[in-house]
Amino acid sequence: MSYYDIAKECFVDEINLENYIELPGSMVAYEELEMAFDKPFKLMLLYGEPGTGKSLLLSRIYDKKKYQKEIHYIDTPMLDEEEFFRKLFDILIQKPMPKGTKVDFNTFVEFCKVIKGQREIIILLDEAQLYPKKILEQIRILSDAGVLRFVIAVHKTTDEDIIAKSHFQTRIWGTIELKNATPQELKTYIHQKLLKYNQFEIANMLKQKNIDFIYKCTNGNFRSCSKLMYTTFEIYQYYEKHDPSQFSKDKFSQKFLEMAAIATGAINV
Repeated sequence: MSYYDIAKECFVDEINLENYIELPGSMVAYEELEMAFDKPFKLMLLYGEPGTGKSLLLSRIYDKKKYQKEIHYIDTPMLDEEEFFRKLFDILIQKPMPKGTKVDFNTFVEFCKVIKGQREIIILLDEAQLYPKKILEQIRILSDAGVLRFVIAVHKTTDEDIIAKSHFQTRIWGTIELKNATPQELKTYIHQKLLKYNQFEIANMLKQKNIDFIYKCTNGNFRSCSKLMYTTFEIYQYYEKHDPSQFSKDKFSQKFLEMAAIATGAINV
């Protein structure tokens, strides 16, 4: 594995708690969500632009709290109604339902009423903007039953999604917004990513002008930043193999950074 291949791996777009970078903005969001778990909420709304760390936050709070509370993380949206409620039934009865068992929503609601006061279950729903409206309406009904509490993560959009409107609005106990990084947070994010893979030399080569350019191209979005850095090191790999005279190992290449920004669509030419 080449020097730049390792650097590239620092910025693979994946949910990996071992490589979690703790920043002021994400710490505040985590603490707000942690405190909410001790409150009698029905629905919590977690929202932000794609790439601001919603999935990572849900994964982290699930990993930290799963032995303290009855908490379940559904990371992939289930678009089929029967599949979704079969999953909830599995959670409620604490074992997989027998194959072929018919899932009935009304029966599920009645079962929730029976065990109300005995258990308090928190369901973390990621990418909830993808769920059909019918399932969202059923989630509303379930939140009123007082057994299942939902933390719903959605993308922040111009039309604000159905979840933040109409019948959900009065049931949302609180909202937590994840924002893009500040310039200083983005600098910390990039350096810490590299240092976790022992890429000290590259981290030291990155100058403020490089960070300023990255921030300008990505507006502090973590996913966009990782994509830009990943592509930059792909370009390094190419020239290391085909024409190493195009760069210096003692200075970070602003030219390669600009090439990556063009390749990823971060800037137009």
